[in-house]
Amino acid sequence: MFSFCPLQGALSDSSASQSLLELDGGVKILIDVGWDETFDVEKLRELGRIAPTLSLILLTHATVPHLAAYAHCCKHFPPFQRIPVYATRPVIDLGRTLTQDLYASTPLAATTISSASLAEVSYASGYSQAASAENTFLLQPPTPEEITKYFSLIQPLKYSQPHQPLPSPFSPPLNGLTITAYNSGHTLGGTIWHIQHGLESIVYAVDWNHSRENVFAGAAWLSGNHGGAGSTQVIEQLHKPTALVCSSRTPDASLSRLKRDEQLMESIKLCIARGGTVLIPVDSSARVLELSYLLEHAWRKEVAKDNDVFKSAKLFLAGRTISSTMKNARSMLEWMDDNIIKEFEAFADESRRNNRRDEGNHQTGPGPFDFKYLRLLERKAQIEKILKQSEDTEPRAKVILASDASLDWGFSKDILKSIAADARNLVILTEKPNFEPNHKPSIARTLWEWWKERRDGVATERTSNGDTFEQVYAGNRELEVETAERKGLEGDELNVYQQWLATQRQLQATLQSGGTTTLEAPGDVLDDADTDTDTDSEGSDTEQQGKALNIATTMAQASRKKVALKDEDLGVTILIKKENTYDFNVRGKKGRDRMFPVAMRRRRADEFGELIRPEDYLRAEEREDAENAEAGQANNNTQELEGLGKKRKWEDVGTAGRGRGGLGPNKRPHHNDRRRLSAGEADAAPFSENGPAGDDLSDLEDEEDDTLNGPAKLVVTKETIPVHLRIAFVDFSGLHDKRSLTMLIPLIQPRKLVLVAGGKDETLALAADVKKLLIAQSTGTESAIEVLTPAVGTTVDASVDTNAWVLKLADPLVKGLKWQNVRGLGIVTVTGLLLPGGEFQPTSTEDADSAKRPKLEDGSAPSEPSTALVKTGTNTLPTTTASLPTLDLVPPTLASSLSVRSQAAQPLHVGELRLADLRRAMLSAGHKVEFKGEGTLLIDDVVVVRKSTAQGGRVELESVGLPSDTMPGTTSGGLLNAAMKVGGTFYAVRKKIYEGLAVVAGA
Repeated sequence: MFSFCPLQGALSDSSASQSLLELDGGVKILIDVGWDETFDVEKLRELGRIAPTLSLILLTHATVPHLAAYAHCCKHFPPFQRIPVYATRPVIDLGRTLTQDLYASTPLAATTISSASLAEVSYASGYSQAASAENTFLLQPPTPEEITKYFSLIQPLKYSQPHQPLPSPFSPPLNGLTITAYNSGHTLGGTIWHIQHGLESIVYAVDWNHSRENVFAGAAWLSGNHGGAGSTQVIEQLHKPTALVCSSRTPDASLSRLKRDEQLMESIKLCIARGGTVLIPVDSSARVLELSYLLEHAWRKEVAKDNDVFKSAKLFLAGRTISSTMKNARSMLEWMDDNIIKEFEAFADESRRNNRRDEGNHQTGPGPFDFKYLRLLERKAQIEKILKQSEDTEPRAKVILASDASLDWGFSKDILKSIAADARNLVILTEKPNFEPNHKPSIARTLWEWWKERRDGVATERTSNGDTFEQVYAGNRELEVETAERKGLEGDELNVYQQWLATQRQLQATLQSGGTTTLEAPGDVLDDADTDTDTDSEGSDTEQQGKALNIATTMAQASRKKVALKDEDLGVTILIKKENTYDFNVRGKKGRDRMFPVAMRRRRADEFGELIRPEDYLRAEEREDAENAEAGQANNNTQELEGLGKKRKWEDVGTAGRGRGGLGPNKRPHHNDRRRLSAGEADAAPFSENGPAGDDLSDLEDEEDDTLNGPAKLVVTKETIPVHLRIAFVDFSGLHDKRSLTMLIPLIQPRKLVLVAGGKDETLALAADVKKLLIAQSTGTESAIEVLTPAVGTTVDASVDTNAWVLKLADPLVKGLKWQNVRGLGIVTVTGLLLPGGEFQPTSTEDADSAKRPKLEDGSAPSEPSTALVKTGTNTLPTTTASLPTLDLVPPTLASSLSVRSQAAQPLHVGELRLADLRRAMLSAGHKVEFKGEGTLLIDDVVVVRKSTAQGGRVELESVGLPSDTMPGTTSGGLLNAAMKVGGTFYAVRKKIYEGLAVVAGA
C-alpha cells in the first residue's frame, strides 16, 4: 500500500512544497520542508505533529519553497535533528547559504509567538496593557553556527546511486527501502526521487525542466547523458512506476532558451542605453547561477566587440551570502551541463600551457564562474554607495541582480525603493510570484499584476531577430512597502515574556514524566526531551505526540535563556533548585506537588552502549592546551578593551585585532584588495573570481548594530513610494512546459498520476487534458492511468489496485519446490490442491505483475487443483496459520487430469532483460559485443538483440539467417564453419537470455 498526502503546495498558488508518503509497515517519508515569503508558522504546525513518526526526509531543491523551513524545524522540533535527511551535495551547500541569507535579511523568518498563549499569560499575571499590544514577540532564530550544524546532518547522495537509508530511532523497519536521486534540471543538484519499497515503485518529480539551459542540464527522464538529447525512451528505473507524483505548475508562455536569453539582453540593452538602472530580483542560491552566468558571458562577448553601451555599464550581484554561493558553485562544475565542463577544461588547458611557457605576466582568461565584470556585493553599505553615485554625479547605467525574487526581503527591496521614482529604470521579473489569498500579496506579485493589467501603456520593443517583447509603464502608481525590524523587549513586555517561558516550563513538567529534568542544564534538556518523546510515542496517538512535542520544543528553547523564576513558579522543585530551602507546604496540593522531587538524569545510549564524551578523556597536555586557548581568548578580549584610546606602534597597524583566519578588525576577508598589490602585480591581475578589482567597495563596512540575541519583538513600519519605472517579465523559472509533460507521461506509463505543486485552475485543467490524451491513446473508453489531484491535507491511495490472498503451504509441498532467482526474488511454479482452513480474509499487499493467487470462497474446497505463482521478497505478511487455507500435494487420482491441463498451458517468462547485463555475460563468454544505437546489441556481427520500451520491453532476437551448426550440410568447409559460428552464437545468446529469466509453466 502507498498513500500520499500533500501538506503544502497542492491546488494552491503558493510554491511551498511539503509532501508525506506513507508505505506499508508505517514507513513515513517527508519530501521537502518548504516555506514561502509569508513565513506563516501555521503552515508548519502539521510538521510538528508528525515529526515523531517520520522515518526519513528527502530534499529536492535548494530554494525557499523546498527547504526554507528546515532550520526552523530543527531548532523548534527536536526530533527533526534525529531524522535521517538525504539530498545531493549542491542542495546541501547551496541550501545552507540560502538559509543563512534568509535569517540575516529578515526577522520575519524567526516567526512570532502565538498571540493566544501570550494573552493568557499576560492577563493571568496582571500585565493587561502589554497584552493589548500586537503581541509580536519573536522566537529566537537559529544562528549561523546552528544552521551549519543542521545542514551538516544531511547525508549527501550522488545521481543514479541506489541507497538503502537508515530509519529514524522512532521509525519501524524500512524493509529494504531504496532511494535513488536523478537529475531534475531547474536547479543545481535538483532531484527527481525514485523510491522502491517492495513492489511499489514511486517517482517524485516536482519542479523539473526537461530542456537544457546554460548552466543546468535537462532532467534525466530519457536515456542518454544529461537528459538524453535525441532519445525517445525513458530510462529503465523511471519507467512504469506505481505512481508518478508530478508538479502541474507550468509557464504561461514557453520560449526556447535562445529567445528567452535574447529578450532579457535586449531589455537590459534598451535600459542601460538611456542611462537607467536595471533591477533583476532573483533567489540567492539556485536560479541566480543561470542569470549570473548568462550576464557575465554576455558582457564578455559585447565588450570584446567594443560595444560602448556595455563597456560603460556596471554589473552587480547582491546577496548577504553570495560569495559563499559562488564559491560552492565553482567547486560543483561536474553537476552542471556538459558545456560548462568543456569550458572549464579549456580554461584549465590554457592555464597549463601558460605555466609551461613560464610567462609570468601572461593573464589567463577567466573560468566559467570566475567573474570579470560581475561584482559581488554582500553589505548594505556597498548597495547604498553604488546607488548614491548615480544621484550625486552623472547617472551611470547599472544592472543589479539582487535577492530575493519576492522583493519582500533582501537587498532587492532596498534597491527598488531607491530606483522606483525614475522612469528610465526597469524591473525585470523572472518568474511568476506566489499568491496567498489570506495574506497581503508580495511586492513582486503586485508588480506582476500591474504588468498583466497594462493600464498605463506599453512600450513594444523588437529584438534583432524580429521578435517583439513588451515593457509596461507603472504610471506613477503608489506602492506600499513594509519594513520588518527587531526591537528589544522592555518593561512589562519583558515580564510577560519571562512569565510565558515559566509557563511553558511548568506545562512541560506536567505533561512529561520526571518533569524536574526540564529545569536542568540546556544540554540535558534536549537529551531528556528526545528520550521521553521516543518512550511515549510508542503507546500514544500522533495528535498527543504533536502536542507534547510542541511543548517540549518550546521548553528546550526557554531553558537556553537565563530567566529569573519566582518561588511559586518552581513549585515543589524549589527543594532541589533553591539553596537553603528545606520545607515545602504540601497541604491542599495534588499530584506530583505532594511528592518529594527526585531529579532523574538519564544517560544517552545507542545500540552500541552509552555515548562517550571525548572531553572527559583528554590527556593532561591536551587539557592544558584547551585551558591555555581559553585563557588566551580571554586575554585578547581584555587587551582589546584596554587598548581603546591608546596609541599603537607602527608595526601594530594591520595586525591588531586580527582574529581567526588572519582577518582584520572588520572581520571580513578582502578578496579584491588591490591596494596591497604592487604596480606590476596589479597589471597582472585585472580581475578576481568575485568581479573586477580596483574599486573602493571592498573597504565599505556596515554600521555597527547591536544585534539582539535576547528577547525581541517584531516592529513593522509601512511607507508608500511612487513608482515611475518600467516593468518587464521574462520567464527564467526553468520549469517544464505543458507540451513536455503531455509528451513524457505516455512514455513513462505510470499506473497512477498525482498532480501537485500548482494552482487549482491549472492543476484541474492539466488533469483534464492528460485524461483526454490518455483516452485517445488507449484502445478502450477509459484510460488505464488514474489521475489524482489531492488538496492540501487530503490523503489519497496511490497504490495499484491489486488483491492478494494469504495461504499456507504444506510441508511435503515445500520440500519439493525448485526456486528460480530473479533479481533477489524467488519464483516457483506451484501445483497443488487448496484445502479449507477456516475463515479466510483477503489481505491487500503487493502482488506479482499479473499473477493472481487462488481465491477460496465461503471456505469450501475447490473441486479441482489450482496452480499459483508464489513470489517471495523482503516483505512478510502477518498471518495466523490456524485460520489460513492450506495448499497441499495433488492426490494421485487427480494427477492425470492435471497433466493434460498443464500441457495446454503456455510457459510464462518472469523477469526483465537488461541489455547491459547481457553484454557483460556475452563478453565473459568470449563473444564480441557492442551497442548499436538505443536498445540494440550486436553480437559477433551476426546476431542482433533489440529491446523496445514502447512495446512493454519486448525483446527481439535476430540472426543473419545462415543454417545452424546442428544442421547437416554439403557445402564447403569454410561456409560450414561460418554457419556453425552463426548458429552457435544465436543459441548461446538465447541461452543467456533464458538464464536471466524465470520460466513459469503449467507443468
